[in-house]
This record gives sequence, C-alpha cells and structure tokens, in this order.
Amino acid sequence: MMQYIRQAEPSDASRLAEIEVFNYRLNFYPIFQSDFFYFKELTVEKLMQKYLEDEDLLSRTYVYDDGAVKGLVRIHESEVQKLYIEPVLQGKGIGAKLLQFAVEEKHCDHLWALNKNTRAIAFYMRHGFMLTEEKQFEEGTEEYLVKLVR
Repeated sequence: MMQYIRQAEPSDASRLAEIEVFNYRLNFYPIFQSDFFYFKELTVEKLMQKYLEDEDLLSRTYVYDDGAVKGLVRIHESEVQKLYIEPVLQGKGIGAKLLQFAVEEKHCDHLWALNKNTRAIAFYMRHGFMLTEEKQFEEGTEEYLVKLVR
C-alpha cells in the first residue's frame, strides 16, 4: 500500500465528515445555493453519525494520513465515488496520491463528476481520465454528472 494511505477507521469519522462538508460547501453551494441542504441537512455532526453507523461506508473509504487526516477517497467496485482534500491543502499532491492509490491498488477505472465542477474535471483529466459522452442527472437536481474513464 502507498505510504500514508490507509483504510478509514471509526476514530476518523469526525475528520472525514469535516473534510466532506467543507468540500461540499466550497464546490457545490455556489452551484446549487441551497441554504437548507448545505447548512441544516449537511452538517459535520450528521455526517459523522452516518460514518459511525455505516461500516460499509468506512470499509470503502481510504484516508491520506501523514499524522493528520488530510484527504479521503471512497471506492465502490471500480468506481471512485468521492475524492476530497482539506480545502487549504489542495494543490499539494494529496489528491493525486489518493487517485493513484485508487487506480493502482483498487483498480478503479471510472468516476462521475458534476458537469459544472470544471476544476475537478480538469484534475481528473490531468491524471489520465477522459470525458465520455455519458451523462446523468444529479439526483433531485437539474444538474448533470459526466462520466470519466481511464
């Protein structure tokens, strides 16, 4: 396994929730602008509980931990489902290492990204993923997800 990357543990739940919530707010609130969802529904406390109650979620989540958990990747079969890095630490190679782990160690070959999340799409393309013609609606919204493959 790659240095610093390990499977998530229950003791990581609050940190995982924190990273995920802040990334959702930073990247998706400007698109969806739902105060109710982003500030009432999606809270660190609620997401932390979800991690603690759902062993499958933790078992499919891997963290970058060099003394502090700085990022996470969630995998389902050969799909990268989520890849989030602490916002203030983005651009330091942590996401690239987690993506490389997902591809090389877990044999991931595809993912879905929000069409308007151009920064994420550019990141994935720099790391060997290509856009396909496949797209689908983000559940409950008018926004599209696009499929990228390796």
